[in-house]
Amino acid sequence: MTAPLDALIAEHAELETKLADPSVHADQAGARKLGKRYAELTPIVRAARELEQVRSDLEAARELAGEDPAFAEEADELSARIPQLEERLTELLLPRDPHDSSDVVMEIKSGEGGEESALFAGDLLRMYLRYAERHGWKAEVLDGTDSDLGGFKDVTVAIKSRGDAPDGVWSRLKYEGGVHRVQRVPVTESQGRIHTSAAGVLVIPETEDVAAIEIDDKDLRVDVFRSSGKGGQSVNTTDSAVRITHLPTGIVVSCQNERSQLQNKARAMQVLQARLQALAEEKAQQEASDARRTQVRTVDRSERVRTYNFPESRISDHRVGYKAHNLDAVLDGDLDAVLDALSAADRAERLAGG
Repeated sequence: MTAPLDALIAEHAELETKLADPSVHADQAGARKLGKRYAELTPIVRAARELEQVRSDLEAARELAGEDPAFAEEADELSARIPQLEERLTELLLPRDPHDSSDVVMEIKSGEGGEESALFAGDLLRMYLRYAERHGWKAEVLDGTDSDLGGFKDVTVAIKSRGDAPDGVWSRLKYEGGVHRVQRVPVTESQGRIHTSAAGVLVIPETEDVAAIEIDDKDLRVDVFRSSGKGGQSVNTTDSAVRITHLPTGIVVSCQNERSQLQNKARAMQVLQARLQALAEEKAQQEASDARRTQVRTVDRSERVRTYNFPESRISDHRVGYKAHNLDAVLDGDLDAVLDALSAADRAERLAGG
């Protein structure tokens, strides 16, 4: 084994010892962090041990092959497994996205297409809510601006995992950022013609450690207003909803889902910190000339990442050439096939050093 791999195995053993100590769990946040790291390392340790065992078995089989031909056949089988296990271990040892275990804040905005675009934004929201439900995640709509026909001009939703799995919400939904295009006959179309419109999706990792992002109160404008429900009717008799504007960047965050003004402000500040963290990381990556793909932030039909074609029941992801004719299932939250394709392409690119 290599020295870096030995170090990871030693770290895994140390974490196992710590997690077995009941006193560690008195600090739930600290224990959760240790648990996540342990879960990250466990597949690596298992793969390394399996590879080591197969190599040992191969050596033994080759020694015995001269006495019993059956061992020669076993040696051939074991020898064929080693490259597969080595490739698997190489994949596991690739540098992880530091946010893969993070929860996310997702923003969906209508774009070109007017009311039809707002309806499609609502369809996308439902798709992500259903996907979260399928995976046992908790989804919470923080804020939204309704359209006249029941869609959303814009909506913000927080999606959180419930466990300590190494691959959290970000590891799956980070590929959703960009412009999503829809082709269908709008409900507002009297002639039955197919229209194309678009909605934009922005996915932001919500990290536990945002202490590095310092926000000066003088850089904030805080407005309060009454929470509203569908159709604009007031659902609260007090000014409990909060809108925070970060003056240096122009970032605006609203939250009206909590019961009190203080709770809404605290939640809005968390979202603002996550957005500023993402902005700082993006700036650092650009300055380092990193070739990492960035999310499309303008809702322009020509800059689409995916198309949803209703007449043909087709979903097409233009980044990896993925196509499937199961649009109803996808809009009902069955996204794993397309996300798996995107994840596999990303993994292949990193293995190639791209």
